[in-house]
Amino acid sequence: MAKKAAARTAPPKNAATPRNDVPQRQSPPAEDRFADELAFLAAFDEGPRPGGWTLSPQAVVLFVCGSSGEKLKLKKAAKLPPGVPNSLEISEKFVGDRALVERCVVTLAGERGLLMVGEPGTAKSMLSELLAASISGTSALTIQGTAGSTEEHFRYSWNYALLLAQGPSESALVPSPIMNGMKYGKLVRVEEVTRCLPEVQDALISQLSERRIMIPELSGDEGSVFASPGFNIIATANLRDKGVSEMSAALKRRFNFEVVGPIAQHDREVALVKSQAQALLQRSGVELSVDDGLLDVLVTAFRDLREGRAGEGWSVEKPSTVMSTAEAVSIATSIGRQAAYFPSQRDPLSLLPGHLLGVVLKDDAKDRGRLLAYWDSVVKRRSEEGTRMWKRLHELREVLEDEV
Repeated sequence: MAKKAAARTAPPKNAATPRNDVPQRQSPPAEDRFADELAFLAAFDEGPRPGGWTLSPQAVVLFVCGSSGEKLKLKKAAKLPPGVPNSLEISEKFVGDRALVERCVVTLAGERGLLMVGEPGTAKSMLSELLAASISGTSALTIQGTAGSTEEHFRYSWNYALLLAQGPSESALVPSPIMNGMKYGKLVRVEEVTRCLPEVQDALISQLSERRIMIPELSGDEGSVFASPGFNIIATANLRDKGVSEMSAALKRRFNFEVVGPIAQHDREVALVKSQAQALLQRSGVELSVDDGLLDVLVTAFRDLREGRAGEGWSVEKPSTVMSTAEAVSIATSIGRQAAYFPSQRDPLSLLPGHLLGVVLKDDAKDRGRLLAYWDSVVKRRSEEGTRMWKRLHELREVLEDEV
């Protein structure tokens, strides 16, 4: 999940200052990282808000996509939390199509679920977290779909000690995130929904259509939980999982589908990899010492292998693994950390081939040959054109060869 988050999100420029009495977390939720921005927008926002929403749809899109470098100013006096200024630039958190974000927000304002699909590492999970944080004030109501997920994860279970002691009662009930989302009018996130078995997935059908959960063991008002205004479901699914547990036609009809693709612009991807690597290293007290040229080479190689074509138009055989921006961030961070901890051992560029091979070999051993073919064609041709970094990279070809 951390890699997915790194894939398309900018560092939290305006994140709340950590308190000394609060334990530090490796990956705090969006509502904590961007607490200042959410508090500011709640005061700044004058648009109409759907029932149960903490911000208007327009302000939600502004929170996710940023204010494009502009500092927003409050039009009227407002009581803000300590440390939150009266003017603030809203940081860009999702690098992608603004129209996609607007469609997602419009869907969530209605009574159809939102299903975001795409290749791994395209920040579907982070986008769902940002939407939940800005719409409901919390992203904690989450179900992680796996082959071991059961219907109880989507409905409810029981505290069996209380159940045996006093029989079925509301106090013995253990609500699922979806039941809590209905009760309190919050968004619920279902990650990797297609990893769940079809019969488990289908628990969502009645929840999305009837907007309630029945509890047959209880009677009267306790026997039903009805959805409050603000409740909805955001689900994510990887295209690589297609066919693992195919969704039923009935469940598909309850969702609006949105495809989240890779970052289109090369320069924006380079800038994002740099900013994310910096943010991750700062948490470890390390500064990013990787050259901008190396980051450009890293992203260029990822885009070539991802798209099956170099920028010059040369054909490239695509590896079977996903060359996501999240993986590029991971490599940049690893190289930066190694350069900081072992500064005298190797130059950072010499580390790149080994890390690339580690990514490429995740799914198929034959992908080593595809990476070598990329080195013998694209990397070699660029090195012959006199580019210093590509020439040095071509000289490092032996790192990719099988030593066995």
